[in-house]
Amino acid sequence: MSKSAAKTAAATPAMPPVPEPAAALQAGSIQELKVSAHLMTLDTGLFCIVNEANAGAIADQGLPGVRVSPPPVGGGGVEITGFRPDGWLDGLGDAALVRVTKGPAQVLVTVYQIAGRADASPRLQVMRLANGVAAPAPAPVEPEVMDVLAHIQTRGDVGAKFGDWLGEPGSANWIEGIAISAPDGIAAEDLSYQAVLGRGWLSPWVEAGAYCGSRGMALPLLGLRVRLQGAAAEQYELSCEASFIDGSKAGPVGSDETCEAESLAALEAVRLTLMPRAKVKAVARGRR
Repeated sequence: MSKSAAKTAAATPAMPPVPEPAAALQAGSIQELKVSAHLMTLDTGLFCIVNEANAGAIADQGLPGVRVSPPPVGGGGVEITGFRPDGWLDGLGDAALVRVTKGPAQVLVTVYQIAGRADASPRLQVMRLANGVAAPAPAPVEPEVMDVLAHIQTRGDVGAKFGDWLGEPGSANWIEGIAISAPDGIAAEDLSYQAVLGRGWLSPWVEAGAYCGSRGMALPLLGLRVRLQGAAAEQYELSCEASFIDGSKAGPVGSDETCEAESLAALEAVRLTLMPRAKVKAVARGRR
C-alpha cells in the first residue's frame, strides 16, 4: 500500500457494526403488524414530516415505518416529495416534504409498526418550513423556518437556519446527508452544492432543495462545497465553516470553495451564512 493510500485509509472513520436482527428470518413465517391511518389537515405552505430515529429499527426491518400520501379523493392541492424513491419514511430517521398549494388540505399518514410492543410506535414531527401564498392560518406559535436539513448519525433529520450551527461541534456524530433550501429572492438553480466523499472526490452538483448524501448507511460526508451563481452571486455573499469528528475545523470559506479537514475526517457540524452584499458592505464601513 502506498503512503498516500495508507494516510487516506487512516483518516477514514471506522464504521459502526450493524446490529444483528432480533430473530432469524424463517421462510414461510408471517409476522403480524399493527397498521393505523390518520388524516392530517394542513394549511397552505411547505411542511416537513419527520420520522425520528428509533433504536430498534435496524433489527425490525426499518420499522416503525410511515407512508405519507394524498387521500383517495381531494388531494389535488397537495405535493409530496420523499427523500427515498420508494416513498417510505423508515424508522432509522427519515423525512418527507409536503407542499400544500390550496389549503386547508388533508394528507394520509399511514403507520406500520410491530404489534404488541410499547416501544414500537414512531415519533413523528411536523415542521412548517415556509408559509404559502395565501394568508397564514392562525396558530398559537409560528414554527421557525428551517433553511438547512441534515441527516445526522444517531439523531436522524435535524434542521437549522442560515447563520446557525447544524449539528453539534464536538459530538463526534457525523452528517450523512444534507439539503439546503433557497430563500425568497434566490432561484433554486442559482444555489447548488456538492458533498466531499474522498480526497479529490465530490458528489455531483445538486440544486437547492435536493438531498445530497445517504441515510442509515453509516456513510459520512467528509465536507461540503456550496456555490452561488447568476443573480444570487451578484446580490449575496455566502460562507461555509465546519467542524469534524477528529476535532479539526475548516473555514469560513466562500462560494464555490471546498470546506473540508486536512485529515479528511467526517463532517459533524456545519454553519452556512448567507448575507446580502449591501449589508456586508455596510458592516465593513461601520468597522472603519
